[in-house]
Amino acid sequence: MIRNDGEYQEAVARLEEERIRLDEQRKQLEASGLSPDQIKRAVDPMESFHLQLAEEVESYERLQRGEFDEIRNLRGIGRLLIGLRIAQGLSQRELAERLGVNESQVSRNERNEYHGVTLERAARILDALRAEVLTTVESCE
Repeated sequence: MIRNDGEYQEAVARLEEERIRLDEQRKQLEASGLSPDQIKRAVDPMESFHLQLAEEVESYERLQRGEFDEIRNLRGIGRLLIGLRIAQGLSQRELAERLGVNESQVSRNERNEYHGVTLERAARILDALRAEVLTTVESCE
């Protein structure tokens, strides 16, 4: 998951580099006389990586626009907290200041996607972000 503008810029640059590398690789394989199936097998891992990186870039861009995925049973609360910070244009440093902690703490928490965060801690972060999460309960009978 891309968590800040620096990582985003690196990912965008790497995405372009990978696209160029992928095109060059495909041309070299075609020039060597490989069949289309052989070329596909050779470039599939590179294409898979390229698609994954493109999805991460798109996901960050959606978060910047304030578009969030639905979470169920609080699974994904960590990603939601990170996304809210990104959508508000706050840096990890600014969130750390609001929380009264070191920036390294926020960075570490986000790197782990707030794994194991308590509800009380999540509520404190939501307060610092001046955000509310509304929930509904549905019976799964």
